Amino acid sequence: MVEFLGGDCLRDASCAYILGCPEESKNLDATLHPDAFPTLLQQGLDVSRSLWDTRFLIAHLDIEYVNFDFPGEAYLHPQRIFSMQRPVVHAIQRLLLQWEIVPLHLLTGRGHHFVWKIDRNSDAFHQLKQLGRISTTLEGRYQEPCAPRGLCVEHSLGQAFAGLGLLMEYLGHMAKHQVIGNSQLSVQLTDIEVGATGQSCCGREVISIDLSEYADPLHKRHIRVPFSVYLKPFQNRNAVGEHVLAATPPIFEIPLFEMAEEEAIEVMRSAEETMELAGRASVHIPEQSSGTQRLLEHYRQSSLKSFHDWFYQQDHHPPEHWRSTYDRCQLDQLPSCTRHILQHPNDLLLKPAGIQHLVRVFSALGWHPRHIAGLIRSKYERDFNWGDRWYQRDAATRADGYTRLFAGLIATGVDDAVDLNCVSNREKGYCFEPECGHNLADYRDSLRARKDHERLGCRPFDGLFLPNQHF
Repeated sequence: MVEFLGGDCLRDASCAYILGCPEESKNLDATLHPDAFPTLLQQGLDVSRSLWDTRFLIAHLDIEYVNFDFPGEAYLHPQRIFSMQRPVVHAIQRLLLQWEIVPLHLLTGRGHHFVWKIDRNSDAFHQLKQLGRISTTLEGRYQEPCAPRGLCVEHSLGQAFAGLGLLMEYLGHMAKHQVIGNSQLSVQLTDIEVGATGQSCCGREVISIDLSEYADPLHKRHIRVPFSVYLKPFQNRNAVGEHVLAATPPIFEIPLFEMAEEEAIEVMRSAEETMELAGRASVHIPEQSSGTQRLLEHYRQSSLKSFHDWFYQQDHHPPEHWRSTYDRCQLDQLPSCTRHILQHPNDLLLKPAGIQHLVRVFSALGWHPRHIAGLIRSKYERDFNWGDRWYQRDAATRADGYTRLFAGLIATGVDDAVDLNCVSNREKGYCFEPECGHNLADYRDSLRARKDHERLGCRPFDGLFLPNQHF
C-alpha cells in the first residue's frame, strides 16, 4: 500500500496528504501526513491518498456503474454490473494500448480505476502545462499553504492538471464513440441522470466515465489506496438500504493482477484472499510520460481541441458586471424546468444533469458556452446557502469544467440531445411544471440546426429568446 503513496517507505511518500473516512460518514477527516497511514489502517478506515503528488502529475480515470433508483444493485449483483461495464473498459484498454499507455488497473466496489503518472521533466508535462488554463480565483487558492505539510500547489502543476483534464475529455469522447451500439447501458462522461429506457428492470442505470475530478482544484481530490477497505455502501446507508448492507460482505479495492475479472470480484470480497494478493501484486503507479505524449499528439489533431480553443476565446463577465449582464437573463421566456434550475441552484446546479440541461437549452438559444459557464458561476457565487462549499472548491473552475464537457459533446457531434424533450425530462425528475407551455423538442431542433449550420454561440449572451426561430 505504501507503494501507491509514492515511495518505498512512508517518509519518502510523494503524495501531499492522506485521509481516512469512517463507515458512518461520507465526510472525510482532516488531511494527514503520510506518517499517519498505520493509524488510519488500525482504525479500519477507508483510506485515500491525494491526487496531488509532489514529484509527478497523476492521471486517473474512473469508470463506474451508477443506478439512480436502486443504488444497492451494484453490491447485490456485482457480476452483472461489472459485465455491463466491459464494453467501455475494453474500449479504454484498446485506446490506451494504441498509445502504449500501460496504467495500473484497479477494481473498486462499483467499477474500475486506471492510474498512471507523468514525469514533471517530460515533454508531455510541459505540453499539458501549455494547454491548461486556470481561473484567477483558482490561482489564488493554489498559492495558499495547505495542511498538513504547508505546501502550495505549484503554478506549473496546476496548469498541467488543467491540461490533463482536457486530455481526459478527449479520451472519454473516444471511448464513448467506440461503444456506440455495443453497450446495453447509456454511457455518460459523468453520472448524469437518464430517463427510463424500457430495457431494464433494475431502474435508471448508466455507465459513468467520471471526469468530475478535473472540474475541481487538484489539492481537493483524492483516490482510494489499493487493498483499503471499501466503505462506500455503508457511507450511503440511507440510499443503499439496510437489507443490502446485511447481504454485503467486506469489500476491498484490489489490482486486477493475474486473474480474470470474475475471479477478482470474488477476491475483493474476501479479506484473506485480498491479503494473499497484496503479498504478490505491486500497486506502484507506472510512469507513462511517453504514452501520454502520443495521446497528446492525437488530441491536438482533434475537433475537440478546436472546440476547446474556441471555448477559451471568451471570458466570463467579471462579478462587478453581473448586474448588467448575466442578471439580465429573461427568466420568464425560458421553459419552466430551465427557469427552476436557475432559481434553485442549490442543489440542482450541483447535479451534472442540471448543468447539462442548462448547457443544451442556452446553446440552443445561441449563447457562447463560456458565458453559459459565467451564468452558472454567477449562481455559485451568490448566497444560495452554499455554506463553505466554494471556499473548499472553486466556482469558476466547476462552472467551466462541466459546461465545457457538455458543450464539447454537442460541438463534436457526440451528443445529439436525443433526450432533450419533455417526456425524458419528466422521467429524469427535472420537470417542475408539466403544463408550462414550452416544448423542449423545439430547443433540441434549434440546437441541432445550429450545430449543422455552424451557428453555435452566434448570439450575444443577452440575445432574444426566440425558440421558434431556429437561428
